[in-house]
Amino acid sequence: MISIGAIENIKVADVFDRYPKHIQEKLLFLRQLILDTASETDGVDTVEETLKWGEPSYIAKSGSTIRINWKESNLNQCAMYFNCNSKLVDTFRELYRDQFNFEGNRAIMFDANDEIPVDELKQCISLALTYHTRKHLPMLGI
Repeated sequence: MISIGAIENIKVADVFDRYPKHIQEKLLFLRQLILDTASETDGVDTVEETLKWGEPSYIAKSGSTIRINWKESNLNQCAMYFNCNSKLVDTFRELYRDQFNFEGNRAIMFDANDEIPVDELKQCISLALTYHTRKHLPMLGI
């Protein structure tokens, strides 16, 4: 488990430092949830923390990239993004339509004050981190 303060990639740390404080806290929570879920998920050996499109991104060898970010156009919202060409968000919507707010087929959106349903989000993260081993299964094998 990597602690919240241990962002080894300096470029990623710089991006987190630029977020507004209330959003930074939420995104650091989402980051930690991704890292914790990765360490608890069978088949996920390592997760690379990097930037894609200038956004903190998390990549496992057997999975699909997860990105987290905030945009100035939505001051009190942040998002967890998934590959829009995958079945991930469609599957998440089928499973958790009442627990999450979705943006198209690419993101789960969070308001700064939202209480995050942790167990449900961890399942979504786990599915993304193992996507390439389960993408052929109906409902990703759930």
